[in-house]
Amino acid sequence: MKDILILGIETSCDETAASIVKNGRHILSNVINSQINIHREFGGVVPEVASRKHIENIAVVVDNAFQEAGLGYNDVDAIAVTNQPGLIGALLVGVSFAKGFAWALGRPLLAVNHLHGHIYANVLEHGDISFPAVCLVVSGGHTSLLYMKDINHYKVIGETRDDAAGEAFDKVARFLGLGYPGGPAIQKAAAQGTAGKMKLPRIFLDKNDFEFSFSGLKTAAMNAWKRIEKSRELEVTDLAAEFQQALVEVLVEKSLKAAKINRVESLLMAGGVAANEHLRFLMKEKADQENIKVYYPSLALCTDNAAMIAGVAYQQYITKSYAPLELNAHPGLLSL
Repeated sequence: MKDILILGIETSCDETAASIVKNGRHILSNVINSQINIHREFGGVVPEVASRKHIENIAVVVDNAFQEAGLGYNDVDAIAVTNQPGLIGALLVGVSFAKGFAWALGRPLLAVNHLHGHIYANVLEHGDISFPAVCLVVSGGHTSLLYMKDINHYKVIGETRDDAAGEAFDKVARFLGLGYPGGPAIQKAAAQGTAGKMKLPRIFLDKNDFEFSFSGLKTAAMNAWKRIEKSRELEVTDLAAEFQQALVEVLVEKSLKAAKINRVESLLMAGGVAANEHLRFLMKEKADQENIKVYYPSLALCTDNAAMIAGVAYQQYITKSYAPLELNAHPGLLSL
């Protein structure tokens, strides 16, 4: 049987990425050009700047992906690209490039939901996932719990009603002067502090559902720091530790509740916040007590990357679910 090689392109936010994946599982190249250092001075991603940088970088990044894989343009069987959700200008750069590339090579075009890619990153690294499963998606502006019948069929069973976990990390880190991106910045500060010296709320843990809300936790952390900043009753590292602990506890408890109620033996984590060391540790510790197997990607595949896009697109390729060359980008989440 012929190997299927798919070029993936990802430009939904501030990483310009290209990857070639064989048969939906084997990563031949995975090139990422990050703009973190550019946006750090602004305390967050500036959409216009991100789009312009994608335009400058995309051709070079794609060429590097082919060179890393030792392949030529005509060796790939299809072109996959993220077309939702994300920053509209950034998405359009990737979609436009992918359409032109697919047309020039006479290859099929495959449209990929960015969040599907994050979920599929688990498949790239773990071949023994048992379904059905529950998946916690914590990516940028999205925090959701999904029931997965298999790798291709998802049902949303809970999601955030306001700020996502990643947004809360970024906003609190910026307020506390810890830097950008917020997740790694708070994790680093928390490692030097002690949770529990003050108490922040665990929002929605008292509700018998799978919904999330992190706006109240964010506001509580900011108000607490305003009260104690001048008196220095606590160090900023202690507040960072308590904030991280409160947020992670909610994610873990809600996820395990969903897994137990749906009687699944597998719990997946996906997205940038899935790289948080404390979340990984606490989720595994609690899941082991319930005999639930936890899966999460390596740190390199938690961040935005194109290997996950090329990987998940393999499922579309084998079913011939091609996208038209009139494909457009969508900033919001049309479907999950």
